[in-house]
Amino acid sequence: MTLTKVEDAFKALKSSLGMRPIYHQLASRTAAHLFISVVAYHLYGAIALSLSQAGDKRSVHSILAQVSTHSRLNVTMLDDNKRLHNLRISSTPNSTQKEIYSILGVVDTLARTKKVIAQL
Repeated sequence: MTLTKVEDAFKALKSSLGMRPIYHQLASRTAAHLFISVVAYHLYGAIALSLSQAGDKRSVHSILAQVSTHSRLNVTMLDDNKRLHNLRISSTPNSTQKEIYSILGVVDTLARTKKVIAQL
C-alpha cells in the first residue's frame, strides 16, 4: 500500500504537477522549480485528504481537470480620455465546480472589479 502511494506521488509530480521536463540551465532555477513542484504536491495531498474525509470518491486528478476551466481575466485598456482602466472578471463556476469548492471549503470572493489605474 505504501509503495503504491509513493508511486502515485511520483506520477502526480511528473504529470499533473509539471515537475518535468526541466529546461533550466542554472542550479538555482532548477531548485526553485523542484521546490514549487513539492509545494504543489503538498496542496495536492491536502485536497485529496479533504475529499476523502468528505466521502468524495473522485480522484484529485479529475478534480483538477474540473476546476481548471474556472478562470479569471485581467483586461487593461485605454479610453478616449487617456485613462488606463483595469478590469478583472471571473468566470462563473458551474455546478460541479461549486460542489467541489463546497467540499473543499473554498469561497469564491472574486467579484468583478473595475478601476482607473492611471491617467496618461
